[in-house]
Amino acid sequence: MTFDTQPSRGPKSIRIDFEPLGRRVTVPQGDSILKAAQLAGIDLVAICGGIGVCGACRVRLIEGRLSPLTGAERKALGSNLLAEGFRLACKAHPLTDVRIEIPPESLNLTQKLQLEGIESTFDLAPAVIPVDIQLSPPELTDLRADLTRVSQRLDGLGYPPLSAGVEMLAMLSNRLRDWNWTARIAIIPGRETSELVGILPFSQPLLGLAADLGSTKLAFYLVNLENGAILTQTGRMNPQIAYGEDVVSRIAFANQGVESKKKLQTRLIETVNQVAAKLCKEVNVNPDWIVDSVFVGNTVMHHLFCGLPVRQLGTAPYIPAVSEPLSIRAQEIGLDFSPGARAYLPANIAGYVGADHTAALLAGGFFEDDRTAVLVDIGTNTEISLMVHGKIFSCSTASGPAFEGAHIRDGMRAAPGAVDDVIFSDGKWEISTIDDRPPVGICGTGILNAISALLDTGTINDQGRLVSGSPWIKMENNVPAFVVSAQGAANNNREILITRKDVHEIQLAKGAIRAGIEVLLEEAGIGTEDVQDWIIAGAFGTYLRLESAIRIGMLPRVPLERFVQVGNAAGVGARQMLLSTHKREQARLLAEKAEYIELTTYLKFTEKFVESMFFQ
Repeated sequence: MTFDTQPSRGPKSIRIDFEPLGRRVTVPQGDSILKAAQLAGIDLVAICGGIGVCGACRVRLIEGRLSPLTGAERKALGSNLLAEGFRLACKAHPLTDVRIEIPPESLNLTQKLQLEGIESTFDLAPAVIPVDIQLSPPELTDLRADLTRVSQRLDGLGYPPLSAGVEMLAMLSNRLRDWNWTARIAIIPGRETSELVGILPFSQPLLGLAADLGSTKLAFYLVNLENGAILTQTGRMNPQIAYGEDVVSRIAFANQGVESKKKLQTRLIETVNQVAAKLCKEVNVNPDWIVDSVFVGNTVMHHLFCGLPVRQLGTAPYIPAVSEPLSIRAQEIGLDFSPGARAYLPANIAGYVGADHTAALLAGGFFEDDRTAVLVDIGTNTEISLMVHGKIFSCSTASGPAFEGAHIRDGMRAAPGAVDDVIFSDGKWEISTIDDRPPVGICGTGILNAISALLDTGTINDQGRLVSGSPWIKMENNVPAFVVSAQGAANNNREILITRKDVHEIQLAKGAIRAGIEVLLEEAGIGTEDVQDWIIAGAFGTYLRLESAIRIGMLPRVPLERFVQVGNAAGVGARQMLLSTHKREQARLLAEKAEYIELTTYLKFTEKFVESMFFQ
């Protein structure tokens, strides 16, 4: 995505790419990273005013070269942060074009992330259960080992013998003595043995973490496993964005070598651990009280998270290393939970339809065989499923990152200052921005709503061309462009335009989604009017104005009451599986039932895609 503050690059100008915000700016050589961020409308924390003493404006270099480390940076950051590659934005000056990662704590304001989803009721049946124990301490006449003592106590309560890993055994011995032989243990009961996965203070509720690992955004939920309550939740941008906008780019980066693939996994695990610690601190609990976890994501995210190879996902026929559900020790991949905690990942459907879509199908009620419904989970890759007569047809469309503002002239992600709505009312254009900040760019919902309004006013024709001669069109390098926001003090002295190329990017994205829908309908032998429920999921789908999506032809023209926007359905499904083994089994059966349609080999896909690009 591009947003240059200069029309052309001079001989002494440098381009800086700020991730995960998706902002690019061109500045004169010699400007600091902090100055460039301010020019790009990025609100970096700079408590000391940029003199290098507060250490708040931390950034990390991903690509390119910066000026040598200064004494102020060594003093403010310390050896640990320096070893992790951090610099101070106020003291670092780019020597070449650079890509910079801004961690969440260095931003005054965060991006707009979708956490909520439509919930349903179900019976709780978590995989991990609590057992409160009060034991007599060892003495010379009672020399039973600690594990034996606990296991025999469980036997008296009707549970099989207890097993535990080495670190879990160490924690058990220490805490039993620290807590005067009174504790709550967390176990996974089995037929032959019960597995010890945690030890907590007496009567402390067991905790679980559910996470939706999206390509762009991450959503986290800290949950009480005993009553299903969400204790706290938060969202983060995916740190892997700094190494590739989409999963294809990340596969290419991972293929550069073992260290590159490991870096993608490490950055993701670091973020999960940081967020888990932050959530626990918010509710005054300990991260090692997290005794179970569920993670969902597309197949590439799933594999990178687990440390599995992704090379085979980058070339046809796009075969995953594993499709079945996984239950692995959280500690095995570096998660800082209870030493015995598990990380559960539900089944993938195909190479480009992952466990996140399985979770969304679960949350959307696709186990109800009498429904005729379509689920559209909109993202960088948009997964679509159609259920009819108890069958499920699924596909993935390469809708591209345009809805995240990528490849758009003044595009950006949904951060403060992004234009998120454009309407034409009473003969004039009106815009709104996220957090009512001065406009610095335009996000996906903003450009989609703008195009809808431009179609209604005749400013764009059905082929996507801007009509010259319109009073709202200016010529930019001899090419017509729509002025979203003119230059002026009220908008950071920044002109925001929509060009023909921008419209074309949206046409490609919406055309791919609509063509995917049409393919599934054709495969099932039904029409749009036969579908009872149109379920729109995902962060973009949450903020999408349905009328605009229908107007541009991304969604079919059916009564609005048939649509429901469910928010983060993948996150809801992840929480359901965290709280119920029955839901895990339902999700497994859904993935087995889904029949994947590979669009690249579908004979009529190209024809449908070309038709769907036009504005009807």
